[in-house]
Amino acid sequence: MVEELVVAGVAVASGAAVYAIAAAKVIKQYERGVVLRLGRLRSQVRAPGFTMIVPIVDRLHKVNMQIVTMPVPAQDGITRDNVTVRVDAVIYFKVVDAADAVVQVEDYRFAVSQMAQTSLRSIIGKSDLDDLLS
Repeated sequence: MVEELVVAGVAVASGAAVYAIAAAKVIKQYERGVVLRLGRLRSQVRAPGFTMIVPIVDRLHKVNMQIVTMPVPAQDGITRDNVTVRVDAVIYFKVVDAADAVVQVEDYRFAVSQMAQTSLRSIIGKSDLDDLLS
């Protein structure tokens, strides 16, 4: 009888330990945690440090809040004076609202890259070669 209680106690304790390990998350200083509970956004974004979530029910998305540098692939374009040019660029961006970055856009890094490429082509088309060279 006592042996069965000890075995049951050990099983419950090990189950609780596994649950606690699955629920414990650490968010780094430069990140914010966006929690989706059953697909719905939780009201507040988690600050850096130790946080707990409900395993299986919650999903934690960590968003980097640092300034990110991203190269833009070389773009071929025709200037306003019909000269073909090839332009490289680098973009710098920073996420301001972590919840919007996760919920409003499917992949915010890809979206920023595509927007930069589109803007670069547009600027090339509106400029003269002399303006681009200067």
